[in-house]
Amino acid sequence: MNVTQNDRLRQVTSDTLIVGVDVGSQTHFCRGFDWRGFELSRRVFKFSNTGMGFLTFLRWTEELMNKTGMKKIIVGCCWLTFQKFLQDQGVQLVTVNPFTVNRSKELDDNSPEKSDLKDPKTIAMLVKDGRYSTSYLPSGVYAEIREASVCREQIMKQHVRLSNQIQGWLQKFFPEYFECYADWDSTSGLMLLKEVPLSQDILKLGSGGINQIWREGKVRGAGIKRAQALIEAAQNSVGLESVEVARLEIWVLVNDYILKAEQLKRLDGYLEEKVKEVPNVEKLLAIKGVGLSTVIGFVAEVGDIGRFTDPKQIQKLAGLEIVKKSSGKKKGQPRVSKRGRRKLRRTMYESARSLINWNRAFQDLYYRNRERKPLGGMQAKIAVACKAVRIFYVVLQTGCEFDEEKFRRDIIREEAA
Repeated sequence: MNVTQNDRLRQVTSDTLIVGVDVGSQTHFCRGFDWRGFELSRRVFKFSNTGMGFLTFLRWTEELMNKTGMKKIIVGCCWLTFQKFLQDQGVQLVTVNPFTVNRSKELDDNSPEKSDLKDPKTIAMLVKDGRYSTSYLPSGVYAEIREASVCREQIMKQHVRLSNQIQGWLQKFFPEYFECYADWDSTSGLMLLKEVPLSQDILKLGSGGINQIWREGKVRGAGIKRAQALIEAAQNSVGLESVEVARLEIWVLVNDYILKAEQLKRLDGYLEEKVKEVPNVEKLLAIKGVGLSTVIGFVAEVGDIGRFTDPKQIQKLAGLEIVKKSSGKKKGQPRVSKRGRRKLRRTMYESARSLINWNRAFQDLYYRNRERKPLGGMQAKIAVACKAVRIFYVVLQTGCEFDEEKFRRDIIREEAA
């Protein structure tokens, strides 16, 4: 359902208790107001981030409603466990954008001060004025995909950091290693870095000993020639002199790197299995240029596609909404708002690049090649990303298959117009 601000304002009536909650890591703070902005609570109420604390908050709101004669309540907040608790209790919870709170808190006292007393009031006033969004807590397979996707991204960051640390170590102690391997993290190379990481260790072990390590590890594609190349590189190495801590450091880094790679592999398999449970996702994967990682990223950020009534809502959620600043005779340049989910915006941008490279229909669409008002490179990719959002929405919502010929005919009609 496409909810307008008027619809939000109609939900706040004279018998509505508006509660603004400022969340903290261990303690939350809240204040209660009526529809005109008069404070109904005498002072800020604080409660802990525990089940007992949530029950205390619920009891506080019930006492306040009985005292003031209010019949319904709207809570403005953004905290997952608290959100789940209120949903189970049948309490209406709405979300206020932290960016909006930061911009609005100076309206009362013209001060940028942030405090546990001030923020709950700012949140409640934004709810009163209808400047909130309906809270969405994914459930079922959508919750599984989102949590697994977040976990994967965190592990990927650690994996990349470890990769950079290992390569930095090699540049310091054995820079010639990169001449022997096109991919430094090949299986045979990682085995050596665990056992004989320094050039002195390689010379001491010899080509026969190196080859024996690979045979015991059942490594294919690495033999005596590769071992001899490593020996020659070690003989002419300009790396720093060996220190005992260097061996310990690379042993820790390599083992962590291998562990993270195994974790990523397991998460990828889990996500691949779960995303196939989403209705109509196989129709999306059938589009040439749309990969599994793109679909996983899209579903993880958007959730249930049925909660949207228009693809422009998803475009806005991704921060791909086209905006411009104009005043009087000054006409601003259009740009994307970048107000939304950064991960979703990145996913759609990467999807646009893939579609342009691999899908002939999108190559025909590519706005940079058209005769009338061609766009720049980045502008064209953003336009294709917005088009991809609309296609993803229709395919997942209706289950129809992507028709390249019909897609091309639609492009021709638009150009002719």
